[in-house]
Amino acid sequence: MEKILIFIPMYNCEKQIFRVLGRIAALPEEEQKLFSQVLVVDNRSTDGSLKAAESAMEQVKIPVKLIRNCENYSLGGSHKVAFGYAIENGFDYVVVLHGDDQGDLADLVPYVKEGIHRKLDSLLGSRFSKGSRLVNYSRFRIFGNKVFNLFASLCAGRRIYDLGSGLNIYKTTYLKERFYLPFPNDLSFNVFLLLYGIYAKSEFRFFPLTWREEDQISNARLWKQTRRMLKLMFTYVFRRKKVFAVKENEYSAMDYRFEVMAQKER
Repeated sequence: MEKILIFIPMYNCEKQIFRVLGRIAALPEEEQKLFSQVLVVDNRSTDGSLKAAESAMEQVKIPVKLIRNCENYSLGGSHKVAFGYAIENGFDYVVVLHGDDQGDLADLVPYVKEGIHRKLDSLLGSRFSKGSRLVNYSRFRIFGNKVFNLFASLCAGRRIYDLGSGLNIYKTTYLKERFYLPFPNDLSFNVFLLLYGIYAKSEFRFFPLTWREEDQISNARLWKQTRRMLKLMFTYVFRRKKVFAVKENEYSAMDYRFEVMAQKER
């Protein structure tokens, strides 16, 4: 039986993490058991996220482990912690489900049931694919994202429906060479991950999801992030080999250590 890890990155999600774990717990037990373990990775939250997560994990029917990064590694660094954990502990797949309760694991369940993930290196959630449902998302943001996704598609030479949402699943055999370690630890990590997949000709596809904007606090700074993404796209067009030829840098040299804060077995 395949082992699937659900990785939940968490940073100051005191209000949302209870709902995230609650949505998992609300799934029928047979659907929860499609997954082997939940790994909540706290990135040095300064609010009550740890306490809220420890309280909420008791309602989930599968094992849950709550860990805390020894330093603030940013979102990309938390991915590196979880990917390494999945590889080292023999998981076949790792699901990324953001801890701010914008995405819903239920959107991924049908694809796992059908075994579609087994045919791919990664299956990526898209907020802007046909069939997606956006709640409280402004028309301006929808339009801007669609335009930018089209621009990114032209640069990458492949249709891109989302540069990075908070619900994806990756095959660990695809991740095992740890090509992602030199990628920046900030919010551009997911874009690097996507562009590498295109560069390496990996097998992936997008799937529609439900995305909510409620009480979440975004860490993205719109114009700063847009400028950075534009620069990255032009770099990919003209110097992609140089970008992904980097094997060692300050990010790969970091020691992504963590400590176990709480865990619940079956």
